[in-house]
Amino acid sequence: MIEQFSFEDLKNKFNDNKNFKIGTYVVAGIIALTVVYFAYRQFIWGPANEKSNDGWWVALNYITKDSTDQAIGILVPFVKNNDGKTGGEIAQYLLATQYMKKGKYSAALKELKDVDLQDTYIATMSIGLQGDCYSQMKKYADALDLYSQAADREDNEFTTPYYLFKAGRVCEELKKKSDALSYYQRIKDDFPNYASTKTIDRYIARCATK
Repeated sequence: MIEQFSFEDLKNKFNDNKNFKIGTYVVAGIIALTVVYFAYRQFIWGPANEKSNDGWWVALNYITKDSTDQAIGILVPFVKNNDGKTGGEIAQYLLATQYMKKGKYSAALKELKDVDLQDTYIATMSIGLQGDCYSQMKKYADALDLYSQAADREDNEFTTPYYLFKAGRVCEELKKKSDALSYYQRIKDDFPNYASTKTIDRYIARCATK
């Protein structure tokens, strides 16, 4: 059940993610299931928007079963028919995560760039997942810009250190050790709980060496 996910559970999921690139798929799926729950509770709009919130739960059921093609088949027309409504925007976010699972990063980017929500989680994750797409495409400079945006969008204990860490990893890909060190040090200074799950000191030590 989505309600059983806690912040600590999610951090433990990420702690074993040793492969930065391949882990994107897993993380995207976990995040999708979590943030849509927050979004569903947070948004209180008019009747049309409330009705639009009902439809994407059907697709979410397929997502939890890793039935990616079935989920896409439901989400594509739903997004088209509910554009601009709360449920339609959430569905568009979910559609992007399913395209990512299939390695269709350009298609995922198109959906993510059109997601128009102002909540803490989905809006921030939409930016961060664009960074994941660019990272998978080895466009690390673009990924870094988006990870930085996601980290700084709204300061909190979940998305901020998570995207600071991704920014640091991309800096390492770009051979920018000093920049990576700055991101890792900020995690250590401002988010000690997250830092401990990532054993951030070893990343700091690695980037501090010439």
